[in-house]
Amino acid sequence: MSIPTDRECIEYLIDAGCKKRVIIHCCTVRAVADEMLTRIPGANKDLVVAGALLHDIGRAKDHSIMHAYYGSKMVEEYGLPSELVEIVRKHTGAGLDDEDVKELGLPPGDYIPTTLEEKIVAHADNMVSDNRVVVHDHSVSKLTNKGAFRGADRVELLHMELSDLYGQDLDIIPKKIGEYPKLKIVDELDLE
Repeated sequence: MSIPTDRECIEYLIDAGCKKRVIIHCCTVRAVADEMLTRIPGANKDLVVAGALLHDIGRAKDHSIMHAYYGSKMVEEYGLPSELVEIVRKHTGAGLDDEDVKELGLPPGDYIPTTLEEKIVAHADNMVSDNRVVVHDHSVSKLTNKGAFRGADRVELLHMELSDLYGQDLDIIPKKIGEYPKLKIVDELDLE
């Protein structure tokens, strides 16, 4: 199956049972990813956009760390491309290592983003708190406060890697697009 359009992604989120708040969050993550794509060459834009919109589809079933795993299974059941399944499964923080997977009781598997598209979606999500665009330290502080020091370090490293590719510190994004960016798709589909 091909990569779904914006409208198709929103329809999947609605069909799965996602609340409007989750859909607006996903649209905000998409706005951050869109900005990253303006200066990071080589990424498949359609895949990043669909991944950003679908990354939290699992929140229709669960709001724990398991939402990424459940979401990946939902995307797979919809028959969507395996690259999207992987983006959804690997989007939490800057990924989860084997130790995290064991500690959190997740099914065994690879939860570390490795492709450029997986990394962009994961970090765009790190830069959105609910529907507000934030600097990456917001996620780093949350992880540090939970004692998830390895996760916080991975977010820092991912931030540096993508900032280098972008050619500027990504923490400029809240200023560039605004803390509450205009979300065209939300307006078009009357989701507010």
